Amino acid sequence: MISSNDFRPGVSIELDGAVWRVVEFLHVKPGKGSAFVRTKLKNVQTGNVIERTFRAGETVPQATLEKRTMQHTYKDGEDYVFMDMESYEEARLTPAQIGDRAKYLKEGMEVNIVKWGEQVLEVELPNSVVLEVVQTDPGVKGDTATGGSKPAIVETGAQVMVPLFISVGERIRIDTRSDTYLGRE
Repeated sequence: MISSNDFRPGVSIELDGAVWRVVEFLHVKPGKGSAFVRTKLKNVQTGNVIERTFRAGETVPQATLEKRTMQHTYKDGEDYVFMDMESYEEARLTPAQIGDRAKYLKEGMEVNIVKWGEQVLEVELPNSVVLEVVQTDPGVKGDTATGGSKPAIVETGAQVMVPLFISVGERIRIDTRSDTYLGRE
């Protein structure tokens, strides 16, 4: 159990049979009446965001999440196969469980898999990945006065906007949180 006074961004709680993560909180002490905590909560499974008010000191169950480091070993049909780096057990995840992060998954990549009980909540990728550009238009000198960008497709199939000087075969670093180009490797 966790008190509403201990809410901080990133804290996970259980409400209505689901896991919610605190995005924002505000402790309010009105001049008249009792204090309360106004929160913005995000459902970890669905991504829905709600606003909820708790009385100050009200206790709610804290979600017990397990984070395991696993390595993406191969893709079997539609499923992604991961190996636990400690016990060497395999786990299969569907594209629906991984979500849009699947576009950056590469064989051999280590990720953190967050579970609540036996249910996989999310796959946490590294903040940046290095991938090879497999398709992009050639940049023509003199196209722009102040630099520009063009779409490029990387080896995992993801599309990222890159500067005009990037060509096919180059390895680039991509921020997986914002889908942006960070630099060449």
